Amino acid sequence: MPKQILHEKLDLKELVAMGVGGMVGGGIFSVLGLSVGLAGHAAYFAFAVGGIIALLTGHSYGKLGLAFRSDGGSFTYMEKTVKNENIAAIGGWLLLVGYIGTLALYSYTFGIYGAAMTGSGPQILILQHFLESFILLLFLGINLYGIKAAGHTEVLIVLTKVIILFLFAGIGIYFVKSDHLFPIFNTGGGNMIIGAAVIFVAYEGFELIPNAVHEMKNPGRDLPRSILISIIITIIIYLLVSFVAVGNLSGAMISKYKEYALAAAAKPFLGQAGFVLIGIGALLSTASAINATLFGTARLGMVMAQDKALPKAFSFRERTRDIPWLSLVLITLVTLVFVNVSDLTLISSFASSTFLLIFIFINYSAIKLHKQIGIGRLPPLLGLILSAGCWIILIGYLWQTSTKGLEWIGGFYAFIILAELAFSERRILRKK
Repeated sequence: MPKQILHEKLDLKELVAMGVGGMVGGGIFSVLGLSVGLAGHAAYFAFAVGGIIALLTGHSYGKLGLAFRSDGGSFTYMEKTVKNENIAAIGGWLLLVGYIGTLALYSYTFGIYGAAMTGSGPQILILQHFLESFILLLFLGINLYGIKAAGHTEVLIVLTKVIILFLFAGIGIYFVKSDHLFPIFNTGGGNMIIGAAVIFVAYEGFELIPNAVHEMKNPGRDLPRSILISIIITIIIYLLVSFVAVGNLSGAMISKYKEYALAAAAKPFLGQAGFVLIGIGALLSTASAINATLFGTARLGMVMAQDKALPKAFSFRERTRDIPWLSLVLITLVTLVFVNVSDLTLISSFASSTFLLIFIFINYSAIKLHKQIGIGRLPPLLGLILSAGCWIILIGYLWQTSTKGLEWIGGFYAFIILAELAFSERRILRKK
């Protein structure tokens, strides 16, 4: 007699934890230095602009997620919007590779923070590679064990990390130096907008929530609420933490420390203990982001395989727990290659561009399907315009500062398009 499939469900707090974990892990710890380098004292305004775009796009995701209840999330919404199956599949491939890029970024950040806190000397690079590989394999095991294990783990990690960040902000705000905050637009208003565009990847993560629609206890209530709540919590964290960081260190010092910007900002008022505390927060943030992203990405791969946009193997599931185990394993293995041999600056730029393009399309989908999903056209229209503006600004910034990187990104897109056309099961280049 076959074993009964175990249906474990996620509640609101676990879904909010998944959204916050996905965003904060790839946000304040990874891009604060870059944001301050561009926006200067107005870095927190840059995060506010990104938050507005996230809220508008999150509203579109909530409506689309309830109308088309699918683990495929963004990929499914593209399919419902365009008639050409290959265009939707290309968008799905881009989304999948974008998530792999963010997984690599998170694990890389975990590795460098962990190595800096525990080692020094020539062995630090080896330790970094070990840690970034270890954390990926650890959460692969957790996700293979079960849905509820992933959800409970996420709640504990995110709660601890949020407490650390609010502790940093709560204490640090009393030590803020006014000369570090004024004039607000010390690098110019235009650079603040550029900063908002470049660090928009900090808000990538909330769109993973609809991918888990079939694992939700009450999707009609919890799906839109969890998206909204997770974005609002993330905006508050980003505004407070960036304000305190800017107020305690000069822009030049934050840019110098880059990934260690928050840890360095804690030293003036918490000393070495502050560096360690923020280091722990960074480890927890990147770990929870890996957990949330791996959870959603594996299910995206499964749905794409079921729709014949990826090889059938991505849809293989574990018999008793309904877990897409092969999708989890393959995505983790590809990420391991990315994080250990690739230029992560290039990968993160690709991920930023990719998610802005995806968000443009999602808002377009909400506009086109507004009657079917029950949404007013103004919010998604504003989301589309702002997302498109950020993407154009990002491309312009890369054109001025890294034409080689821009060429590589264009090459990635060209490869993905050719891969879909040549190797998808529809095989429009080689019809059966």
